[in-house]
Amino acid sequence: MNNNNNTHNSNKPNLNFWQIWNMCFGFLGIQFGFALQNGNVSRIFQTLGAQVDDIPILWVAAPLTGLIVQPIIGYWSDKTWGRFGRRRPFLFLGAVLTTIALFIMPHSPTLWIAAGMLWIMDASINVTMEPFRALVGDNLPEKQRATGYGLQSFFIGIGAVLASALPWMMTNWFDVSNTTVIGEIPNSVKYSFYWGGVVLLAAVLWSVATTKEYTPEQLNKFEEQKGQYQPIEIADINYNKGGIVFIVLGFSILALVMGLALEKELYLLAGGLLVFGIVQWIAGLLKTKNHTQGGFYQVVQDVFTMPAAMKQLAWVQFFSWFTLFAMWIYTTSAVTSFHYGSSDTTSKAFNDGADWVGILFAAYNGFAAIAAMCIPFLVRLLGLKGAHCLNLLLGALGLASFMFISSPQMLLIPMIGVGFAWASILSLPYAMLSNSLPSNKMGVYMGIFNFFIVIPQLLAASILGLILRHAFSNQPIYALLIGAASFVLAAIAVMRVKNSN
Repeated sequence: MNNNNNTHNSNKPNLNFWQIWNMCFGFLGIQFGFALQNGNVSRIFQTLGAQVDDIPILWVAAPLTGLIVQPIIGYWSDKTWGRFGRRRPFLFLGAVLTTIALFIMPHSPTLWIAAGMLWIMDASINVTMEPFRALVGDNLPEKQRATGYGLQSFFIGIGAVLASALPWMMTNWFDVSNTTVIGEIPNSVKYSFYWGGVVLLAAVLWSVATTKEYTPEQLNKFEEQKGQYQPIEIADINYNKGGIVFIVLGFSILALVMGLALEKELYLLAGGLLVFGIVQWIAGLLKTKNHTQGGFYQVVQDVFTMPAAMKQLAWVQFFSWFTLFAMWIYTTSAVTSFHYGSSDTTSKAFNDGADWVGILFAAYNGFAAIAAMCIPFLVRLLGLKGAHCLNLLLGALGLASFMFISSPQMLLIPMIGVGFAWASILSLPYAMLSNSLPSNKMGVYMGIFNFFIVIPQLLAASILGLILRHAFSNQPIYALLIGAASFVLAAIAVMRVKNSN
């Protein structure tokens, strides 16, 4: 039911609670798949023979896929309109592909096939996730967007609780074995992935079936009526110069790695610099030939002319997601080795510890669902920046305490802080950002915003293993301590954001 007593700064009708609920419900399914991936892929990799220090480089597929897929999907969905809408075709396609990947992943016969399936799964999740973010900006007036992103955080928490706990529930409630022979994935993990695929598809289809979209013409009319967005002045960017700088820097690092036989993870850093340089060089070539209307050039230009609010939030996202990636890829090996005393993937201690990590991940997501309901009150008390800063510091305290808690059961307590940080990361930066974006580029800018999520994950994959080997005797528990320090830096960065709406 639309409410015509809408905001003073937007002419979009307010949506009622259940309309927003239906629109965001699909995020429960997305997070079901995402949480199964985060909680079990390191376990699958180790079961198929990966060493602890190999895990970061194997995980690189996930953030790299998001870096490529999200801005492309955002650009295409901005330009798409048909009988099924603007964002909804992408929601449906991504959900089907992710479900197929979830069914196949636990049957991977070798380590490299598992790494390839992670790539496919993450690409499919990103095809669905990016349009969901843009859909909130499309359909809601400004004052309701925080509610929309908050509900997404709530569903993320609920979905992740259930998905993270599924392997443990399979073993402890349904007597499904969590151990097996060397090189084979336990049935508890396999059955969890099957259920995850079903839940993901059903939840996304619900949102697709119950959500209406505004046409591009309607959105343009709302934008004109609002009359507040100021077009960004396009600067004369010298792409050739930037391309040369990054290509030279990338080749220099590559030569050092090869010449001095440095760690293989540094190839990723060199490759990232080279790719960014080549992208700029291609953009410069297109500009020289006046071929500037294509999607590739438009996305590159949008990267270099992004709104000021996005630039200010870049460091906040960078340090936040560096921590999250460290936590996702190292918590299993940290808890099994530090708290359960085993790195033998065939031992009961290791698999009990890996199952308990699923419960810990379920716990922080459950606390995130509660935090999603508390955060609006914190925002009223402290403002957007103050609330986000507090939540990030709670997360830092939680991760740091892993070093000082010996009982696995007591690790549930730090998950409260991690949950508040997670819920805040999933909502408040988007609330700060969304009101500064034009509706006709909501998708592509949300995709570009994902760069500041992906780049720190790629950096973590490049250097975390190296840091642990050389500074901390390859003990994965220290990755969580490094993550705690990174959360503190994110908290400092958010207080430096100047325009938070």
